[in-house]
Amino acid sequence: MMIASVTHAAAPEGLDLDNTLYLDVKDGRVTIKMFPDKAPNHVARIKELTREGYYNGKKWHRVIDGFMAQTGSPNGDGMGGSTKPDLKAEFNDVAHVRGIVSMARTMAPNSANAQFFIMLKGNSGLDGQYTVWGQVVDGMEHVDAIKKGDDFDNGTVTDPDLIMKMTVAADAAK
Repeated sequence: MMIASVTHAAAPEGLDLDNTLYLDVKDGRVTIKMFPDKAPNHVARIKELTREGYYNGKKWHRVIDGFMAQTGSPNGDGMGGSTKPDLKAEFNDVAHVRGIVSMARTMAPNSANAQFFIMLKGNSGLDGQYTVWGQVVDGMEHVDAIKKGDDFDNGTVTDPDLIMKMTVAADAAK
């Protein structure tokens, strides 16, 4: 697989670097503002896993055009999470609009662990059902460029794109 060089832009003005993520994908950098006031435990988990390098090299295993792009599965098959315990839901009032970042889970509300998805288009049917923990504030065009999955196989991606690297912005500034 050929990997394009990733360009690195500075964080947009006014962002709290301790609650900002840099998500590097094949086409460039995506900047995510996290919402610790809306989902403190989920933000803490994402930062913890990011700092451990958990997300580096993870596959975008489920990408549905016009809906969302999902990642964070340990084996890239959409199953499981990290070795850490599942999280209690922190459903909040943030709408699932384009660019929102939310935790994936099973049918059980308190089963989010490490997998997350980025909304490619709004879907109000997810509101209050999944924990929103962040929003893309720069680089959404790079999320749009992630390889899409099969419409007839629930978005499963053959030869999926990867997260090149995910970093807490405060750590990148050191």
